Formats: sequence, C-alpha cells, structure tokens
Amino acid sequence: MVINTNLSAQSSAQLLMQSSDQLTKSLARLSSGSKITSPADDSAGLAVSMKLTAEMGRIDSATNNVGNAISFNQTQDGYLQKVGDALNRMSELAILAQDVTKSTGATGDLGLYDQEFKTLDKYITDVAGKSFNGVALLSGATLGVTTDSEPGAATFSNVGVNLSTAAYTTFGADNLLDYNSAAVALQDVQTAINQLAKDRAAIGSNIESLTMYSDQLGTLKNNLSAANSRIMDVDVAQESTSYAKYNILVQTGTAMLAQANALPQSVLKLLQ
Repeated sequence: MVINTNLSAQSSAQLLMQSSDQLTKSLARLSSGSKITSPADDSAGLAVSMKLTAEMGRIDSATNNVGNAISFNQTQDGYLQKVGDALNRMSELAILAQDVTKSTGATGDLGLYDQEFKTLDKYITDVAGKSFNGVALLSGATLGVTTDSEPGAATFSNVGVNLSTAAYTTFGADNLLDYNSAAVALQDVQTAINQLAKDRAAIGSNIESLTMYSDQLGTLKNNLSAANSRIMDVDVAQESTSYAKYNILVQTGTAMLAQANALPQSVLKLLQ
C-alpha cells in the first residue's frame, strides 16, 4: 500500500475526463441538432456537407432564374392575349367595312370603322415596346436561361416574340375607307392572327419546358438535402440514449474517484 502514487485515483480521473468529454459532445449535439459540432467530430463528413450546402444554394439561385423566366413568358402571353383580342376586333371591322350598304370615305360610315381600326393598330404598336424589369418583352430576342447549378452548364434558349415584324406592322398602312381597301386590310390582319397563334404556341412551349426544369431542380435539391441530413442531422433518439449513458458514467466516475482518493487514508489504521 502506497501514499505518493494513487493509481486507482489516476485511472478513475482519466475515465471521468473521457466520460465528461463525451457528455459535453452529446449535450452540444442535442442542443444544436447537428452530429458535427466541430471539424474534429467528422472532418470528411463536414467537407462533404459544405459542398452539398453550397450546391443547394446554387440550385436555389437557378430555381429563381427559372421562376423569373416563367414569369417573363407569362407576362408576354398576357400582352399577346390582348393583342389577339385587338386583332380579332380589327378583322371584324374589316368585314363590316365591306358592307355595300355603308357609305365610304373618311366622313362616311367606313370612316368610323377606320378610326377604330387605327386606334387598335396604335395599341398593338404600343404593346410592342413593353418591357419586363427593363428587359424588352416583345423584341424577338432569344434569352439564355440558366437552368442548372453546375458551372458551364448549358442554358435553355427562351425563344422570343417580335411584334415589330412585317406580320404585325403591314396592316398599319391599311385603311377601311372603301370596300377594296377593307379586303386588303382583312388579309393582312388574318396574317397577323396566324403569326400570333404561332408565337403564343412558342411561349407555351417555353413555359412548359421551364416548368420541367424547375421541377427537376426541386427534386435535385430534395435529394441533396436528404444526403446532407444523413451527414449532419443528429438522431435525437440515439443521442438521447448516449447522453443518458455518459451522464450515468460521469456520476459513477465522480463517486469512484472520491472513493479512490479516500483509499490512502486507510494507511492511518496501520499507524495506530
């Protein structure tokens, strides 16, 4: 029996320190909800998680880009719907102006039809200059929409609509002041209606494709989130069990250390 070196106390102190460290880590995990509270917990897992988190951020940005592009196309289509209404009315006016019972000329009945025809043409010309957040809506430009989170990924070509083409401007020189002119105007308006149908179909294709890209990005983010969760998120049930285990070990270790520190006092009995 020795006094200067208490091996039992040293061993108990070392085990108590280990249990205390584990209890501290368990408390940190439960309070933060994360399995990795410092790089030392899982350095490789932390590195992977950081990459996944960065990619999810890029996916959010790409999703915003696609969403804005969808809104751009929807705004285009909204204007084109009204242009379609205007063209339909212009075609009706061109038919009405071919009524032989109506008086011709600017001061006759056809002059009233021509006045409305010109007003609708001015409306279409005005719509051609509209913009979306400073970007021309109907200039015909094809826009490259970023639809992927990876650098250098291909972009989606968002086909534009041009309201300044001949199909939409030829009837601007027409009039309804006589029956023959009204017949020519009708042909030009019908050409514009046919072109409008093609343009609206192209916008519909843009919206459909962009919506698929948006869904694809959403699915990718969900999968990456699940992968990151397996690395970072703590299993509360499992960690609670570990916490209870280390809490008991700390308490018993403290009691045993107290007992080990009391062992040298038994030497006093030998001296009595």
